[in-house]
Amino acid sequence: MTRKMSRLSVVALVLLGSITAVMAQQTQYDPASVSEGLKAIFRYGTSTRETADRLNANTVTVITGTIGGTYVQFGADLASVLDDGDNLRVLPIVGRGSVQSVADILFLKGVDIGIVRSDTLDYLEKKGYATNIKSQFTYITKLYNEEMHVVAPKTINSMAELNGKTVAVDLPNGGTFVTAAIVFERLGIKPNFAYIEQRVAFEKLRKGEIDAMIAVQGVPSRFTSQIKDEKMHLVPVDYAKPLQTDYLPATLSSDDYPNLIPKGEHVDTIAVPAVLAAYNWAPRTDRHRKVTRFVDALFTKIETFHHPPFHPKWKEVSLIASLPGWVRFQPAQEWLDRNKTAFSSAEFQRFLAERGQQVGVSVSAAAPKEKEALFRQFLEWQKQQLSPR
Repeated sequence: MTRKMSRLSVVALVLLGSITAVMAQQTQYDPASVSEGLKAIFRYGTSTRETADRLNANTVTVITGTIGGTYVQFGADLASVLDDGDNLRVLPIVGRGSVQSVADILFLKGVDIGIVRSDTLDYLEKKGYATNIKSQFTYITKLYNEEMHVVAPKTINSMAELNGKTVAVDLPNGGTFVTAAIVFERLGIKPNFAYIEQRVAFEKLRKGEIDAMIAVQGVPSRFTSQIKDEKMHLVPVDYAKPLQTDYLPATLSSDDYPNLIPKGEHVDTIAVPAVLAAYNWAPRTDRHRKVTRFVDALFTKIETFHHPPFHPKWKEVSLIASLPGWVRFQPAQEWLDRNKTAFSSAEFQRFLAERGQQVGVSVSAAAPKEKEALFRQFLEWQKQQLSPR
């Protein structure tokens, strides 16, 4: 009986091995068939020049921001949606912040596009670090608004109370310190800045070695949302008149930061636009051609970014929004002009959907007069988007 069982076991193992081998043959794929890049790797040393030229010709690099920030997440989203291999490859690069990204776009070989903050170029010119710097840039689109987060112990309840205190404003090659410097200067508040990376800054704040820390990031800020300390809260930033020329009013809610804001409450703050910018490449150059290809892919697929799993801040992106003081990349403006009717219709449908959610009614069931009224409201909203602020 035992011998029979042993023989049966051997036969079963042989059959299992044969089946596994057959299945492996059926499911194995040639890795080199996945992409031209892999084909080049597998025939390395033979005829890779043509592949290398094609890959480089169709690759657009995007300088983003520091790890954990919204810029990095946007870069990953861009690569996920737009990268189709042969026609366009989007290569995000982890950056060091808005100030460094300005320098990288201007001077770093291979960087085509970057995400920067709108107040950074003005700051660099005002402080004498650059002259007429905006003429060297074009913008592809305004992205979203980045909110100012001021984290401090609950003993501090206003920005004015930070006068003479030590405030961490991230590293000096980022955009947070620029926004912080402008805001404090315009409000007449003079803190002592500490240029400390956010993770280190929070540890110092928790130990009482500094008095507050600032992060200017899109809501929800991944770093800020991870803060769990009952002694800490978010300090309000009033939308004072000196700030209104360059900044927008914003709020932070308990839904955004339940660990820092009591349930059902909100904290007022300000916001500054993030910009997808490019060097002002001359027409008919290779770099101009690559950025044009990127623009066409981004604008055509913009609706994809408005849905999960992509960052919720994509919902704020309106391609038609203007950016005062900046010149739009010409192929981007031409795309908008060519697709004005279809694009406006898509924007209107999105506006209707949002409006329907707000009022709790089905827009599709709305009466014609109601739709006409909504359309007039949309036109007014669109006019505001196109007008300088």
